[in-house]
Amino acid sequence: MHVFSRKVLFVLLAGATLFATGCRKKPKRPDPSSTVIGQQGVLNPNEAGAFGDGSVTDPNSALSGRGDPLDPANQERGVLESVYFAFDQSAIGSTERPKLDAAKAYLDANPGKRLLIEGRADWRGTAEYNLGLGDRRAQAAKQYLVTIGVPETSIEVLSKGDLEAVENASEDIMSKDRRAELVPLKQ
Repeated sequence: MHVFSRKVLFVLLAGATLFATGCRKKPKRPDPSSTVIGQQGVLNPNEAGAFGDGSVTDPNSALSGRGDPLDPANQERGVLESVYFAFDQSAIGSTERPKLDAAKAYLDANPGKRLLIEGRADWRGTAEYNLGLGDRRAQAAKQYLVTIGVPETSIEVLSKGDLEAVENASEDIMSKDRRAELVPLKQ
């Protein structure tokens, strides 16, 4: 009986200790205004002398002459075949590589054109996960094209995730949603 009461006493003391100390509280977050540089420390890129010699150039000047890749009038959909992927995968299968080879041949034959690669996913998974998966798919297609000689500057990448995927669709339809769409751009 004496051993039993020691065990009970030990369990009670251990429980009381855990109860008294409890879980550590999260540290209080600082007020955002206390972490912001005051007005006198703010850099204004439009002020003379803000960046070295005081000259401020348009940050988009290197993009002049390039059409907006998201402008439907600048896109030529249906010219190239989409690259399809297995469920939850971003690796390009051997049967899909000829489509990317055809995209390279198209760009070689049309030197003024660029390519928009839209990565897509089926409806399963969270929106955030599917955006990431769409990006990995588009990046994989871009990397393949760069590896076979397409200049990286002629490729734009965009993830649409499950934005246009059919929800609660059949496997056949979902397999068509898992793709990297190759869209030539006019400019």
